[in-house]
Amino acid sequence: MGAADARHLLNRTGFDAHLDEVGEYARLSRREAVERVLAGAQTTARARPPEWVSEWQSPRRIRQMSAEERQALFRDLIEKGLQLKAWWLAEMLTTASPLTERMTLFWHNHFTSSLQKVRAPGLMYRQNVLLRRHALGSFSELLHAASKDPAMLIYLDSATNRRGQPNENFAREVMELFTLGEGNYGEQDIKEAARAFTGWSLDPDTGEYLFRPMLHDDGTKTVLGRTGNLRGEDILDILLERPETARFVTAKLWREFVSTAPANERERAELERAARALRESGYSLRAALRELLASEAFWAQANRGALIKSPVDLVVGTMRQFDVDFSDALPFVFLLRNLGQDLFSPPNVKGWPGGEAWISSQALLARKQLLERLMRVEEARMTPAAMEQALDLKKPMARRLLQAMMDIKFSARDWLRPFQGRDMPGTVQTVLLALPPANDGASAAQGADLLRALTSDPVYQLK
Repeated sequence: MGAADARHLLNRTGFDAHLDEVGEYARLSRREAVERVLAGAQTTARARPPEWVSEWQSPRRIRQMSAEERQALFRDLIEKGLQLKAWWLAEMLTTASPLTERMTLFWHNHFTSSLQKVRAPGLMYRQNVLLRRHALGSFSELLHAASKDPAMLIYLDSATNRRGQPNENFAREVMELFTLGEGNYGEQDIKEAARAFTGWSLDPDTGEYLFRPMLHDDGTKTVLGRTGNLRGEDILDILLERPETARFVTAKLWREFVSTAPANERERAELERAARALRESGYSLRAALRELLASEAFWAQANRGALIKSPVDLVVGTMRQFDVDFSDALPFVFLLRNLGQDLFSPPNVKGWPGGEAWISSQALLARKQLLERLMRVEEARMTPAAMEQALDLKKPMARRLLQAMMDIKFSARDWLRPFQGRDMPGTVQTVLLALPPANDGASAAQGADLLRALTSDPVYQLK
C-alpha cells in the first residue's frame, strides 16, 4: 500500500511510527495491515506499576484520623497520583501495542473518572487495568464492568444511591455519555433508571463493588418502554438493545480514527455499516474498528491530516518517533498537564472535548516550546546547579524529577542515519507529516535543521 498509507494507518491507530515500521507495513495490502494492527492488540500493560496499587484506605479509618494525619494522607495521595500518571505514560511510551493504549485512553475519556473526586489512586489504577482489558473486546462487557467499577461508583455517586433517595447522576450519564447520546431518552427514564441502580455500593473494607439488597428499590419501574422489577443490570441490557447505542459508540470511534464527522452520504453510510457491525457482532469492538479502518473514508485523501493531535499524541508520538531516551516519564506528566491533558484528571464528566479545543494561542506556544526543547535537548540541558535552583530538592519527588530531566537524550544525527542514501528531505517528510508542509522552505533544510523545521511546521500538529 506504500509508505504514505502505512504511516496514516500506524499514526491513527497508535502513535507516530518509525521509518522501519512504515517500511514494514508499506509492503502489505490495506486489509493485511489492518488485520495485523488488530491482531497485535494486548490486554495487559507491561510497565511495572507502583508497589502501592493494591492499597485501600477505608473511609472509616480516614474519618478517625487527626487533622495532621489527613494532611499527610492528602500529600501522599498527590504523590501517588503523580506516580500513577508516570506509570501509564511510561506504558504508552514503551508499549508494543500502541492501539491498546490509544483505546485505553479513548475509554478513559468515555467512562470518565478523576483523581480529584475519587481520591484513591489505587482505584484509578484498577479502572485503568479494566479499561485496557476490555479495550478491544466487547463493549457490552465493558459497559457492565465499568458501571460497577469502584472508581466509577464514587465519581458518579452510585455508592450513595439509596432506596427512597435515588441519586440520578449515574443514570443520567450512562444514557447521555456512555450509550444512547443526548435526545434519545426522557427525564422520566432517568428517574426510573436511578431507582433500578439503588443498592450498588462499595465495600468499605476492600474498596470492591458490593450490592446491598436492603438499599435496593425492588418496585416496578418503566424505562424506555420496558416495565418490570428492573435492576441495574437490566437497565444496561435495555440500553444495549437500542440501536442508538451502537450508533453513538461508533460515531465516537469515527471521530477518534477517521474524521471530525462524516462529510457526505457515502461516509454516513459507512458509519452506519460500522454501527451495524458493532451491534450484530454482539458489540465486538474489533468488528466495528475493522469496518472503520477498511472504509473508503478512513483512507480518503481528504481525511488525511484532518484530526488535531491531542497533547498525548504530540508528546508520546514525538518521544516514540524520535527515539528520545528517558529514564523516567515524570517530566512528561507535567508537560501534559501544561498542555491541557492531565492523565487521570479529565476536566469534567464529559472528558476532554478534543479537536479544536486543543488549540489556542497559549497551547500552540507551549507545543512549539516543547518541540523546540526536545529537538535541542543536548544544547539546552540545564546544569545540575541550575536545576537545584529551580527545584526544592529536599522533596523526593523533586529529586526524582531532576534526575529524570537530566536523563533525557536525543541525537538528531543518530536519528537521521537510517535516512542516508535516500531522498532524505522527502522521506523524512513522509514519515513525520500527514500532509505536505505548510512552510515552503521546511523541506529545503538539512540535518537537525530539517527536523526542527518540520516539527515546527503547523502540519506536524495534525494526524
